[in-house]
Amino acid sequence: QVRLVESGGGLVQPGGSLRLSCAASGTIFSINAMGWYRQAPGKQREKVATITIGGNTNYADSVKGRFIISRDMAKNTVYLQMNSPKPEDTAVYYCNADGVRLRPFDVSTYAYWGQGTQVTVSS
Repeated sequence: QVRLVESGGGLVQPGGSLRLSCAASGTIFSINAMGWYRQAPGKQREKVATITIGGNTNYADSVKGRFIISRDMAKNTVYLQMNSPKPEDTAVYYCNADGVRLRPFDVSTYAYWGQGTQVTVSS
């Protein structure tokens, strides 16, 4: 059983900073990519940023230059540093682990989601 646990959400002022963390635990051999998605009220879930096992990153245009995604592979943990957040960044942020291989010789891979953490940007 693989579990993703997010932390670090809360209330932040516009222009401030906030750091989200997500730790994956359980029977895990490798994770190809980890990332952050968000869903605001009345909107569809959207990608915020992803990072691959090779360190390649991808950002939504709306957060480029403000948010930074990083990963500690030894800890199966991914971080999202949110700098200069805006009110429109308010959403529930979800952690995702994709291409998860549970054992060394497994052919199948899996995807998992965290339970979400609320981020509210307001003065």
